[in-house]
Amino acid sequence: MPDLTPLTSNLKAEAARLGFGLSGVTPAVAPSGTDRLRQWLNAGYAGTMKYLADREAAYAHPSHVLEGVRSIVMLAMSYRTEEPQPIAPGQGRVSRYAWGDDYHDHIHARLHALADWLRKEAPGAKVRGVVDTAPLLEREFAQRAGLGWIGKNTLLLNRREGSWFFLAALLTDVELAYDSEHETDHCGTCTACLDACPTDAFIGPYVLDARKCISYTTIELRDAIPLELRAGHGDWVFGCDVCQDVCPWNRKAPIVNEPVFQPRSQENPLDLIALFDLDDATFRAQFRDTPLWRSKRRGILRNAAIVLGNQRAAHAVPALTRGLEDAEPLIREACDWALKQIQAASVAIPAAETN
Repeated sequence: MPDLTPLTSNLKAEAARLGFGLSGVTPAVAPSGTDRLRQWLNAGYAGTMKYLADREAAYAHPSHVLEGVRSIVMLAMSYRTEEPQPIAPGQGRVSRYAWGDDYHDHIHARLHALADWLRKEAPGAKVRGVVDTAPLLEREFAQRAGLGWIGKNTLLLNRREGSWFFLAALLTDVELAYDSEHETDHCGTCTACLDACPTDAFIGPYVLDARKCISYTTIELRDAIPLELRAGHGDWVFGCDVCQDVCPWNRKAPIVNEPVFQPRSQENPLDLIALFDLDDATFRAQFRDTPLWRSKRRGILRNAAIVLGNQRAAHAVPALTRGLEDAEPLIREACDWALKQIQAASVAIPAAETN
């Protein structure tokens, strides 16, 4: 039987050279998490993310991603750069992963280079790289490959890297030397992530109701944000990092200098009032190559109005008033709600001062 270790070790070394801080290899087997996925979907926790249910069957085996696959190389690329800057009224928080350019393009380019390297070392090999868009239970396979454990906040955690990293996978029909599964859960009795969630999105440890998650409501949800969740959004205009910010394992996560992940101009934090001056064309020009493009203009302005309403930002009234005339009903409704919050606060202040 051929020694698979040299090829695997060299593959990991090449992955490190390309910027992947973590790598591990696991056999391409049927994941055990498909039953949990089915239960989660049946409970309705996916909300409007119908694409997950539509391809539920494809999660049953990685061969649906690459026919004949034998090995999965799980990879992680850290994205922690600078720390979040203080927020002033009129500004909003953007999740760290979205501060820079679109990570998909950057990581795909590195995956292509790694795939080309493997094809050169193993002529005729079938290889495919994916980044969070294929029907693959990435976190489970990452745990199987020894990269870490799935924490109570449902994210993969690594003792050295915390959770500030993107996961990617390289699937191949080449047999490789496999790593041992990470079997220890280092969360212990800690419940910091569960306790800190502003919208109580965790049903319990390891179970997230996406319908309440700020990352879902600001990115995936295309309709109006439920009234009962709006106050919990606080300053978050795109995504949410609360359950990662409070995680003890993230305190010493390394800082990276990758230019692609550095904050773009005015996105740490984001100027919300200026957004209301952007039409579709100018919004596209500013955000087309960033993660914020996923929410489109209508979603980002909806979110911005909610944050301005939460802040009771009186100086945002002219921008929100313009929003009342926007062509998008979603934006008009959010601006109307925000203006009412500001108005209610301005009425309450004099009343309090007279007591």
